[in-house]
Amino acid sequence: MIKIEAVIQPVKLDDVKEALIEAGIDGMTILEARGHGRQKGHTEFYRGREYTIDLNPKIKIELVIKDDMKEKIVQAILGAARTGRIGDGKIFISRIDEAIRIRNEERGDSVL
Repeated sequence: MIKIEAVIQPVKLDDVKEALIEAGIDGMTILEARGHGRQKGHTEFYRGREYTIDLNPKIKIELVIKDDMKEKIVQAILGAARTGRIGDGKIFISRIDEAIRIRNEERGDSVL
């Protein structure tokens, strides 16, 4: 099993969700997050004063999939989330040793 974590721009959430569902994903966890990468935030003016916004709003999508779906899911996220500008986000991929369904203690790939 593989865990994919994607940090994307909030405006791309619906596009990425649709692409993942189309690729065969049944479940995902979506979290609101704040952070920055190379863009380091930006400054804004409010009522004549300058404010530095160094933590930009982001969306984090987490899903655990079978090994053979990895490339299909990565391509779905890349295609739906990419704008070509700084701040598009990142995808992190890691191994999952075991998954357990809490309701009935079922284990392994069948939990997915």
